[in-house]
Amino acid sequence: MRHLPLHPPGALEYFANLVAEDEGFALLEAAICVAQDDVPGLDVQAVLGDLDRLAGRLKARLPVDASALTRVRALNRYFFDELGFAGNINDYYDRHNSYVHAVLASRRGIPITLALVYIELAGQLGLSAHGVSFPGHFLVKLRLPQGEVLLDPFNGRSLSREELDERLQPYRRRQGLEGDFEAPLGLFLQAAPGRDVLARLLRNLKEIHRSAEDWLRLLAVQQRLVLLLPAAAEERRDRGLVWAELGRHGEAVADLEAYLAGAPGADDAAALRERLAELRRNGAPRLH
Repeated sequence: MRHLPLHPPGALEYFANLVAEDEGFALLEAAICVAQDDVPGLDVQAVLGDLDRLAGRLKARLPVDASALTRVRALNRYFFDELGFAGNINDYYDRHNSYVHAVLASRRGIPITLALVYIELAGQLGLSAHGVSFPGHFLVKLRLPQGEVLLDPFNGRSLSREELDERLQPYRRRQGLEGDFEAPLGLFLQAAPGRDVLARLLRNLKEIHRSAEDWLRLLAVQQRLVLLLPAAAEERRDRGLVWAELGRHGEAVADLEAYLAGAPGADDAAALRERLAELRRNGAPRLH
């Protein structure tokens, strides 16, 4: 039987400190330390140092007065051509694609982790780059004197507004956002707050582990989501359900009771009350 540590000592405390406040939110550092659940000895500061060295190599080649457009073109050649960063099309749902240190080592990832690396390098070059939580595919937005550029970090392509609008249509149809209710494209191209970016990264891992029924890894991700999004009742509910899968009935009851206390009229409330009754019958004491 596999014995995966739920988290290395101090890892959750470290993460909690990084995500405690929106001001000065340490997105990249927090994203790197997510992998500590799998790699307890991971040195987050060493990974940040690797990124600094990658950025330094490119900075040394550029004139101090290089224009923003020159820097973007140099970064794109460096990132996609020279370093060879690209989407992992052969194993898209490998959990390692969500680990920044692994993406740095393999040069393969998913849009959100590739974007995190690209944005860090761009920032060190003095460029204004931000993540865009576009439905279905994370993007990078660069602000240049000539205007905004939307970049697909999976392959390095710049995307026109027409292409983006076309990509958005299936989502609009599913959400009923067509016709009189059509949401403008610009609404989906806003720079994403760091907390939202990290939540999207963790929820990608959540789906990977849930699909694989890898309850220990899923619990580790849920622990981080509860810390990151303390007001998101559904994350505490989902942690409770994972505790139940692992036979930790007391922890499961505590989380599910907290969820129902905050959302007694939720659509899933009746089903969860039944689950609570089952957990209590299996020996978990009622918590007050």
